[in-house]
Formats: sequence, C-alpha cells, structure tokens
Amino acid sequence: MVCTEKLIENIQEYYGTVLRSNRDLQTNACCCSAESMPEQYKAILREIHDEIIEKFYGCGSPIPPALEGCRVLDLGCGTGRDVYLASRLVGSKGHVIGVDMTDGQLEVARRHLDDQMRRFGFEDPNVSFKKGYIEDLAVLGIDDDSIDVVISNCVLNLSPDKSRAFSEILRVLRPGGELYFSDVFAMRRVPEALRRDPVLRGECLAGALYVEDFRRLMASLGCPDYRVTASCPISIDNPEIERKIGMIDFYSLTVRAFKLDSLEDRCEDYGQVAYYDGTIPAHPHRFELDDHHVFEKDRPVSVCGNTAAMLEETRLGSYFRVSGDRSVHFGLFDCEPGSGGDGEDSAGSCC
Repeated sequence: MVCTEKLIENIQEYYGTVLRSNRDLQTNACCCSAESMPEQYKAILREIHDEIIEKFYGCGSPIPPALEGCRVLDLGCGTGRDVYLASRLVGSKGHVIGVDMTDGQLEVARRHLDDQMRRFGFEDPNVSFKKGYIEDLAVLGIDDDSIDVVISNCVLNLSPDKSRAFSEILRVLRPGGELYFSDVFAMRRVPEALRRDPVLRGECLAGALYVEDFRRLMASLGCPDYRVTASCPISIDNPEIERKIGMIDFYSLTVRAFKLDSLEDRCEDYGQVAYYDGTIPAHPHRFELDDHHVFEKDRPVSVCGNTAAMLEETRLGSYFRVSGDRSVHFGLFDCEPGSGGDGEDSAGSCC
C-alpha cells in the first residue's frame, strides 16, 4: 500500500518546491482548460492577479452558477484562483473558504487577499484560507451541514484516503448542498507500483480514481446518483510518462453531486415534469444540469425522480417548477436522451 505520510510529503514538495508555475508541469493532466469556461468567468479571471493564475494547477472549470450569497468551500485551493473567482460570484453576503496543505501555495493566496478585495470592490473580505487536509475538515472548524457548495479542481485524485475525503464533503454539505468538482479519472485501476511514483502522483495520474470505483464509493456514502457535466480525454504528451502509464486512458471529468436523501440507485418514473424559468444568472435561455439534461426556458421536460429532486430540493429550486410528486410510480424511467416526452413540446432524458 502507498505510505500516506510519504505520499503527502511528496505532494507538498512537488507543488511547493518542484513546480514554480503551471508551465513546469510534465503533462497536461493538471492544466486548467480556460477555453471551457463561461465568458463571464473569463472576465473575472482578468481581475485576478497574474501570480495567482500562473501558479495555479487545475483540470477544468468547476464553478457552478447561482452562487449569490452562498457559503462555498474549495478543497485544495492552491494559490486561490477558484476561491477568488467564487468570491466574486457569491458577493458580499457570501463567503468562500479555501483549504490547502501546501505553505507555498497558501502564501501566494493570502498575500493577494487585500488587493483582490479592492479589485472586486468589497469593503470586507469574503474569503478565508485554512491550512489543513481535505480528509479532516473538522479540525479546521468546518461544521456539519454548514456549506452550500463544495468545489475542487484536480485535487481529490491526490488524496491518499478518498473515502474519508468524500465522507467529509458530505458531512459538511447542508442538505441539498452541491459538490461540483473537476478531476482526473482512469478507465481502469492504476497498478499499485505506479501509485507510488511521486512524479505520476504529482501529475495527477497515479492517484486517479477508476470511474467504476468512484461510482461504488459514492453509492456507499449514500449518494447513488451523480452527474457528469463535462468530459475531455487527456493526452499525456510526454514520452517517458507515456511509457510508464500510457496503457491507461485518462479523462478530465467535471462532476456534480447533491446531498439528498431522496435519490434512488436507478432512474424511476413518477410522471414528473420540470420547467425552467430562465432566471439563473448568465443562463437566460437554457440551463444544463449535466451532459444530457438541457432545460430550455418554459419548455416542459419529463424527468425521473432523481432529476426532479435535484431541481426541486436544492438551491436550484428557486429557478425551477416541478409538477407531480412520487405518489404514483410508473416503473423505470426511459434513460435514452430525447425520449420519454409527452408530445413534440416535451423532451426527456436521464442519467
């Protein structure tokens, strides 16, 4: 088994000493894809200090919409790029907590705090940074049911105890709260010998979860249904690293999961229909819940019970109306995208 203490030391050294900026990465696995960002997020990035951007490592754009006034937790925040991006979105009534275990990264994040607040026009900071481990958030004073949204950008793969990390996430999330994260996933299990390689770990490959093991882990923690919002294959583009681990296909996935007791392990049909009102900021015409649930403004969409819960029992409930309940069951929901509708004006799809 991988030695947890040694693994943590290797990761701290890799991100605190070996890497000076994201240009020093040896593969593209941990490189942020800014091209996938919504335009309004790119505009906020232009307000963030260059040093924060240059020393940040990520593999996606895990910032969900509708964050105004929310309490957000960023796990493995690094230099704080996503913390500051989210702070702009939550506004003066919200708050963002960044957690990281690497002193060098946190030093950059904290050094620019006052400047970033001035750039955003906030009189009082709505950001705090804490040094610690994502597997033990209680020691940092993060209470049960205290967080609206947890985000993370290419960090959970680095955790030596993923079961504990995801358990902590679900502990701190409020009922109906959301986990929204980007990370590297493997299409097969990484061999034990490769998991000990410090470079492969630091490059976010050796610790990548096998997608089916992730599904099993989430189900074991009481989350039987999560959604993929974006997927992109990773090309290693390094001959030496390719020689070591090129037998495995890796993907950068962006995933959303909600803390809901009402989710079932299959898509069940209760005859429910969802309507989007078009008021989520920057989404006036349509909202994408995941990679095959697209809700057009005012258009009725047949949904399974799980999707109905995600739209009705979370902060998204302010923007959706769901007709019907779970009093009558019609069997399994037809999960084929585009099926299950009630005529030409209705569309249906599921997980």
